[in-house]
Amino acid sequence: MQFQSQMNQMNNKTALVTGGAKGIGAAICRVLAENGYNVAINYNTSQIEAQALKAELSTSASVEIFKADVSLSNDVEKMFSEIEKNFGGVDILVNNAGIAEQALFTDITDEMWQRMIGTNLTGAFNCCRRALPFMISRKSGKIINIASMWGEVGASLEVHYSAAKAGLIGLTKALAKEEGLSGITVNAVSPGVVETDMLSSFTEDDKAALKEETPLNKIGSVNDIAQMVAFLASDKADFITGQVISVNGGYVI
Repeated sequence: MQFQSQMNQMNNKTALVTGGAKGIGAAICRVLAENGYNVAINYNTSQIEAQALKAELSTSASVEIFKADVSLSNDVEKMFSEIEKNFGGVDILVNNAGIAEQALFTDITDEMWQRMIGTNLTGAFNCCRRALPFMISRKSGKIINIASMWGEVGASLEVHYSAAKAGLIGLTKALAKEEGLSGITVNAVSPGVVETDMLSSFTEDDKAALKEETPLNKIGSVNDIAQMVAFLASDKADFITGQVISVNGGYVI
């Protein structure tokens, strides 16, 4: 505990993790808290999980939870205003909030398309736009977008998801070029098959088939993704920007 307290004193940077209450987002929050960051946990519907995570992490880090639908710019504005009151600003932005859905392309409705793009892509746009003025003023900052291997190569039955994640990869690369002179890095972590709620609809046979298609012959853990995010958030990654770092066990090479 004393060591953790010293870590917190050494690192007064604030990290915002969108969709941080569960799954990959919660793992990211845990690792960043362990590394001494103040952690702002964003949630939309998972209030109980967010409160439990705050209680867990508050014993060793400064943690607050913030409700917002990141697809709505007004919600994002209110969230950032509250974060600034609590922590002063966002030094590390992790755009993790996302949804997944399987459907035939011909069955995708307008509502399904808008919801997918709104959460997975527009949400990142809204948060980047709101975070950047503070980062630019300080000539430093890290933006880490959680993409997907399907954004790199596309997935049958997940066209709208693949398109949203491909857009997020494009946003990552373009924004990295634009903000480099401001001392801000922008990167994407592209998970492969990871054991989260998104796999809840898959049968054990489905999971076994995915393992067989993965050269490392295993499904990833949320901590595999979180550790990469922590690296990109650290000063060890100061010369890395505009990159899509695949953490997929070799599924996509």
